[in-house]
Amino acid sequence: MSDAKVQFNEIFLTDVPYIVARGQIRLGKSGIGWKAASDADMAAAMGYGIPGYSDEKGMLAIQSADIRRIQWQRVAKGFGIRIWLKDGTLHKLDGFDRDDYDSMKDAVKRFYKGITLENRDVSLKGWNWGKTDFEGQNLTFKVENKPMFDIPMNQVSNTNLAGKNEVSIELQPTRPGTKRKAIDEMVEVRFYVPGTTTTTKKPSDGEDSAEEREEEANAATIFYETLKDKADVGKVTGDSIVLFSEVLCLTPRGRYDIDMYPEFLRLRGKTYDYKVMYENITRLFLLAKPDGMHTMFIVGLNPPIRQGQTRYPFLVFQFVRDEEADIELALDKETHAAFAGKLEKRYDQPLYLTVSNVFTGLVDKKVVESSGYRTFHGAQGIKCSLKANEGIIYPLEKGIIFVPKPVQYISLSEIGSVVFSRVGSSATSARTFDLKINLFGHQDIQFSNVNREEYENLVGYMRDKDIKVMSELDEEGKKTFVGMDASSDEESAIKGSILDEDFIAESESDVQEEYDENYESGSGDE
Repeated sequence: MSDAKVQFNEIFLTDVPYIVARGQIRLGKSGIGWKAASDADMAAAMGYGIPGYSDEKGMLAIQSADIRRIQWQRVAKGFGIRIWLKDGTLHKLDGFDRDDYDSMKDAVKRFYKGITLENRDVSLKGWNWGKTDFEGQNLTFKVENKPMFDIPMNQVSNTNLAGKNEVSIELQPTRPGTKRKAIDEMVEVRFYVPGTTTTTKKPSDGEDSAEEREEEANAATIFYETLKDKADVGKVTGDSIVLFSEVLCLTPRGRYDIDMYPEFLRLRGKTYDYKVMYENITRLFLLAKPDGMHTMFIVGLNPPIRQGQTRYPFLVFQFVRDEEADIELALDKETHAAFAGKLEKRYDQPLYLTVSNVFTGLVDKKVVESSGYRTFHGAQGIKCSLKANEGIIYPLEKGIIFVPKPVQYISLSEIGSVVFSRVGSSATSARTFDLKINLFGHQDIQFSNVNREEYENLVGYMRDKDIKVMSELDEEGKKTFVGMDASSDEESAIKGSILDEDFIAESESDVQEEYDENYESGSGDE
């Protein structure tokens, strides 16, 4: 009987936050195994890359020789065990009853030599100050030397210095389609780390002294650097296919290195680093600016990246159209075979085309370019303003997009009608007009300061797309609507909008290289 396996039912695998995967656990001399109870439970844990978990079998297998320690602790509902492996991996299983403690303790003692079931007391003080400690691949926040909560490093998507003494940790969002009971989830944690700490610095190659030196350093900076290393944020792992250096980004502002790998890309800036999975890229656009000198490459993201409280669902990169680049991709045989027909070994063409081609091949999404629409002056986009932001709108085949900030993409299927304002006879002296887009189930969007010369082309575009067009007339101070292709009943249902005639788009007075959209990115012009 001493070798008989011990089994517990209705146990949940909680290695990944928010997933609901129910099954049974068995402890035996060879190790510990957990198996999903049903196909639905198997699917819930599938695709997360949990160490030791087989997606095909729906089973987690842990060898007894790999176990370093096993802990018993109170969890939100009932009790759970934490299984620490020698390589730092942590497996979490919840759903045990209080009465299961003695059976679990006896099984651990019998099957795993030198290992006992430890009681892990969780702090319930409710304090928000304490100490942090890295245990394997987890960050543990402790109060009075008792753990209060853990943050798995594999769930950290980004970390930044939010201030001189403040460090923010952004967490991976829940995978789309995950079935879970909780409707809320944690997306960010911030730590205030005051004071300084002593660090040991090794002598550089050119220094004569062979002794290590101690230096004072900002404690928040040391904590931030440790987090980056532990969470693999900004760290180069695997083989990079290509690196695009110092690319000008209009949204969010700054210059970033774009380092592209087979399954993800890294954005590395002076302050922020991001890891973006290709599966999170939803749209790609390649649009020429009206100045004829620059081209913008727009990347749609879901979920968006974050800088503090600001979310960026789109990345807007800008390139000089005449900037040529001879770039060779680092493709090994396996990678070259995986992307056969999608990627070339070498590109000798304008840089913006190379970036577009590489994104298309790796992300496996079509790049949307301008349709046949042209402005009065033959450009692809129309200059205008969205609230206090100057930008450009591009009428496309299936939607309208405003860039660079804030990026707004409007699908034609979402548009109920459009209203042109200040285009009547009493406004003949006006050089601009307004365009309001009425959306189904969403707040209306109004673009202002559109050049009057663009009126005819925009009306023609809307009609070609079978969009109801309204014109707001202002005669003797009374606003009326004229439906160009709608009944009077439908026209009266749409309210007019009034433009602030004193509106002046805000100007920017920041450093040119970082904030000027027309700043050229070619190295020879900088």
